[in-house]
Parts: sequence; structure tokens; C-alpha cells
Amino acid sequence: MTDEPLHLNETIHQSTRLRIMTMLVGQPASDRVAYGFIQETLRLTGGNLTTHLRKLEDAGYLVITKEFEGVKPRTWLTATAEGRRAFADYLANLERALNWQPSP
Repeated sequence: MTDEPLHLNETIHQSTRLRIMTMLVGQPASDRVAYGFIQETLRLTGGNLTTHLRKLEDAGYLVITKEFEGVKPRTWLTATAEGRRAFADYLANLERALNWQPSP
């Protein structure tokens, strides 16, 4: 164990954003997840979900794509390569934190 300070990515560490990223990164890189599915699964209001998605999008961790199926609008979410790396780094740092031992 090094004496390097522990750092958890605050953008991902917030509980709702952590759950969103977990859902997105849990899918193959080529897959996307429907906005409505995440909203329903996490039981979030539209405004609350949109606020968290905006933070993740601004950080470059996900891409939001809007399409129409006939006349019905659909919003899709995809984790970016940068988002996947940030999530993997977050998990590695969390594991370091969980295994931390004070220096003798």
C-alpha cells in the first residue's frame, strides 16, 4: 500500500450518479440504455434524472442521443470510453480505500 492520498471521483461518487454509471457500464460498450428504463428502475423524477445526466454528460462520461420512433421521442444513454475508464478508476480507488491500512 502506498502513502498516496485516496481520491474518489466526486462526479461518480454521488449515489444517484453512481447508480446511473453502474447501469450504463454494466452494458456492453456498443449498447445503449433507454432514459425511461433508468428513470423507472431508479425511481427518479424526470427533472432529477436530467440534472444528474447533465453532470455526467458535462464530465464526458456519457452521451445522450434523442431519436423519434414514429412520432414518439426516445432518449438513449451510452457510457463513453472516458466514462468507462473513470468508472474503473473509481472502483480501483474505492477498493484501495476499503483495503487501506495505516502506516506502522
